[in-house]
Amino acid sequence: MSLALFALVVLFAAAFAFLNGFRDASSSVALAVRTRALTPTVAVLLAGVFNFIGAALSAAMALEVSRTWVALPAGANGLTILIAGLLSAVLWGVYTWWRGIPSSSTHALVGGLAGAGIASVAVGGNSVGGADQSLLFQVVLPLLISPVIAFVGAYLLVWPATWAARYTPPGVVNSRSRRAQAIAAGAVAFGHGLQDGQRTSAVLILAMLAAGLTDGGSTPAWVALLTAAMLTAGTLAGGWRISYTIGYRLVRIDPLRGFVAQLYSSVILLVGAIGLHWPVSTTHTVTSAVLGAGTNQRYTGTNRRLVLRVLAFWALTPLVTAAAAFVLELALSPLTGL
Repeated sequence: MSLALFALVVLFAAAFAFLNGFRDASSSVALAVRTRALTPTVAVLLAGVFNFIGAALSAAMALEVSRTWVALPAGANGLTILIAGLLSAVLWGVYTWWRGIPSSSTHALVGGLAGAGIASVAVGGNSVGGADQSLLFQVVLPLLISPVIAFVGAYLLVWPATWAARYTPPGVVNSRSRRAQAIAAGAVAFGHGLQDGQRTSAVLILAMLAAGLTDGGSTPAWVALLTAAMLTAGTLAGGWRISYTIGYRLVRIDPLRGFVAQLYSSVILLVGAIGLHWPVSTTHTVTSAVLGAGTNQRYTGTNRRLVLRVLAFWALTPLVTAAAAFVLELALSPLTGL
């Protein structure tokens, strides 16, 4: 039974990684397409390549994430918790993609694991150790802090950028900004691979620990390759609904401000992954930076109603996935013998 449940975890983890790339990675190049810095085809290929590199390199960090993230019960109990958490995150991800709303896959997953852990305790099983800390440090604090940092930082950086370009003809500014934006888009995709790749790899490592297939001393090569391959496949599939929201519906933005938003987003993602080892939502970071840079201009181009809707979805994400995973874990509990 444990091997069958482990196979389901691998299947849903692969689906989660694919959907993550499908929804999020294309957002890294949405502005580059919007400002015509890149064509859609080149943009997706660029995102796919750098996303794969970032995800493959994130395998080394996945071990640390698996050790400090959550502690799952051994055996079928832990595996069903992972299945419920992953499935709830996937279902919510599909729904938000269909609605064209950018939302965090990480927050959905952590909320799902917490809800499944509560359901496990309710039926007499073991709890998910560290779920409360994960919710605090990976959902609540990032939800409150990272969008503010991204918005304010991008807003402020527009001033030195426009000051530096004050004597340059607009056509030249746009041309140079587009070239720089193409580089920044690759950096954002690389940061996305580093950030989100380690979470999927960590889930697979936790599943192997629960199934008794590893001692957690190293990351198997197949875990890193599967994560990188599925993230890249999702990116190449191109989920443009959310990209359209970020690039066209939230705010009107020119190439210079688009470059500022993407450059600052990439810095936050890379510093969070490499320097601070802090999980940062690519979706929240990019969306907030776009809003910050786009708001700092003379004319009003922000769709405030859509912004409020996006913020509402951000707040609802961990709550909805926790509730869905709670129900799913109750349904799966007979498989654990509880």
